[in-house]
Amino acid sequence: MPGAGALRRATQEDDVLLPTHTAATSRAAGAMPMTAAPIEVTSDALLARVLSSLDDDKAEDVVAIDLRGRSSVADHMVICSGRSSRQVAAIAEKLVERLKHEFGRTSRIEGKDQGDWVLIDAGDVIVHVFRPEVREFYQLEKMWMQPGAGIAAARKA
Repeated sequence: MPGAGALRRATQEDDVLLPTHTAATSRAAGAMPMTAAPIEVTSDALLARVLSSLDDDKAEDVVAIDLRGRSSVADHMVICSGRSSRQVAAIAEKLVERLKHEFGRTSRIEGKDQGDWVLIDAGDVIVHVFRPEVREFYQLEKMWMQPGAGIAAARKA
């Protein structure tokens, strides 16, 4: 067994974990740096990616609600449904993975284990993924829709 002062062979993990290691070298080696700053993205671009992800995963009855000027929490809220608890959890998990991979954003997620109602806080966009019965019970769309605007108008947004 080597002594405490003995040299050891450097490994690829050492290169990635060393604090003096540069982000450019990490990317060239195919690894993302551990302290990568999130990519700056507008709330509209983030909303577009969220909607695209939901479409890719076959989310149903997707509604996008513009919250600008009405809430300081986020600029947009998206509400959608999955057919089962398993699909609800999968939609949420894939969305969080895509946002992290593409924008370097770590989103907060609640309720994924139960799969009835999953809340994803992606910063400027809040996403609610429901099972249809749970969505019908809470009726978030009615609470946040602009007066005079119908749900069909929000679905087109």
